[in-house]
Parts: sequence; C-alpha cells; structure tokens
Amino acid sequence: LPWAKPKTKRAKRFLDNRASKLTENVKNAMIMKGGNTSMTVTQALKDIYALKKPSAVLYKKKNITRPFEDSTSLEFFSKKTDSSLFLFGSHNKKRPNNLIFGRLFDFHVLDMIELGIEKYNSLSDIKGSKCPEGTKPMLVFAGDAFDHENEHKRLKSLLTDFFRGPVVPSVRLAGLEHVLHFTALEGKIYMRSYRSLLKKSGCRTPRIELEEIGPSFDFILRRTHLASDDLYKTAHKQPKALKPKKKKNISHDTFGTKFGRLHMQKQDLAKLQTRKMKGLRKRRGPAAAAVVAGETSLKSTEVE
Repeated sequence: LPWAKPKTKRAKRFLDNRASKLTENVKNAMIMKGGNTSMTVTQALKDIYALKKPSAVLYKKKNITRPFEDSTSLEFFSKKTDSSLFLFGSHNKKRPNNLIFGRLFDFHVLDMIELGIEKYNSLSDIKGSKCPEGTKPMLVFAGDAFDHENEHKRLKSLLTDFFRGPVVPSVRLAGLEHVLHFTALEGKIYMRSYRSLLKKSGCRTPRIELEEIGPSFDFILRRTHLASDDLYKTAHKQPKALKPKKKKNISHDTFGTKFGRLHMQKQDLAKLQTRKMKGLRKRRGPAAAAVVAGETSLKSTEVE
C-alpha cells in the first residue's frame, strides 16, 4: 500500500520491527484497568506489571470497555503498541476484584480467561529482597486439572505465554532465581512467587531454598472465551523454515540425550585385528625352522 511506504529511515526501522519474522519479537503485554476498579485490582495490576517489565505497557487511565462483549478497543490498542497479550482489571458488585488474562492472534482476540481475586498479598506486603527487573522466571504448574480439563489446559498455555519472557539459548545457574508456582486445587488457582537461594551444601551442587517474595494470589475461575480448535491450531502453526530437519538414525530420549544408530556390513571374524602379543607373533627365517625341527624331534621321542 502507498501509505505504508516509509518516508524516513526512522519510519523504515519502525516498520521493519513490526513486520512478520521467522523468529518473532518478545511478546508485549498491555495492562489496563476498566471504568470501575478497586484498590486491590489497581495494586495487583502494578505488581504483575513489575513481574512482566520491560515487555509490558501499563495504562494509568481508565478504559471504559467490556472485553467479553466488545473487544474492538483491545484490538485497536494491540495494533498501536504491537502487543499480543493483555491483562484487564475491573471491579463491580457481580464480579468483584476481576482480572481478565487474554492473548491476540493477528490483532484479533484469540482467547480470554476471567479470574476473580479472593485473597491477595502485594509485593510490598511481603518484606525481603526482590528479583531484578527482567529476570526470566521458572514456571511450575501443579495439579491434575492442568493436564486433564480443557479450560485449565488453555489457562496453563495462556499463563505460560504471559510470563515466560524472552527465549534464550542458555541460562546460567545464578540466573535461575525467580520461580512462579501455579497450583490448581478444588476449583481454585493459587499463584505464588518465590526467590531461589543457592546455599552451601559441602559439595559442588548447591542446596536450594525458596523464599516467598510476592505477589501471591488466590484465584477463582469465572468466565472463559476460548478459540476454536482450528483457529487455535492455526495460531500455533510454525513456518517450515523453523521446523528442524529430520535426520536419519538419530533419536532423543525424554531428557534430551542424543542417540545414533550405525549400520555396518557383516564382519569376517577371521580377519578381525586383535591385540598383538609377543608370544603369538609368527616367526620367520631360520629361527622358525629350528623351532619346527625341535617340535618334530619331541614328537618322535614320545612315539618311541
């Protein structure tokens, strides 16, 4: 389109950054509040923004919208900020202390899950040192519901997308210091945030201790808007250039160990080269003839 052609180098860099790539940029998140909020919701949005920084945008003004009824404003803001994740907070008599986690595909809402806050402790309520900004967290999901129930499966996928952070090839041991733990039990979802401490253990492997740093939430599952299976499959489709080429006779186990299979021709064991020993070495020349003559004389005496 003619209006999409950049007129300056800065605009060209901006459009190149927004263009589709084989390896996409880190997913940004929009964090906003609705027309009516409570102090609990406002502080919860700030704490989740602190966990998500720097890949997040926090809107301080109120946005009078209802995502489950009309998502056009969310799609508009997602195009404006190039965000594929959002968190919307609201509060009313029917659904108090409400948080809506959602994600978008091609700037259209893919799925949304509404969670109600029943109990909440903020970052400031729990004293102690915190993890640095931008620390990549380790995500732990406990509970059979995350593996068997469809809504909890989608919630697990959504929370993983929201909190996973950038994709990196390797992580040093000291960088594994933030743990986000999600537990599904008796219809509730418990979210806890820990800081891992490496203690001396008397050997090379350190001893791990967990210290709660906040925030902590007790959620209850409310409304859901899930994408169809076909759309969900399309959203997870990878380009062919990123798919690893299958190599023959190479396999991996569950721990990532690489195994290879070799195909060899049938061996003739008579020609197999074994370890050379001095006593088994074949003799040549007059020494060998003398040894053969001695052996024949010994045999003749035994016969007599």
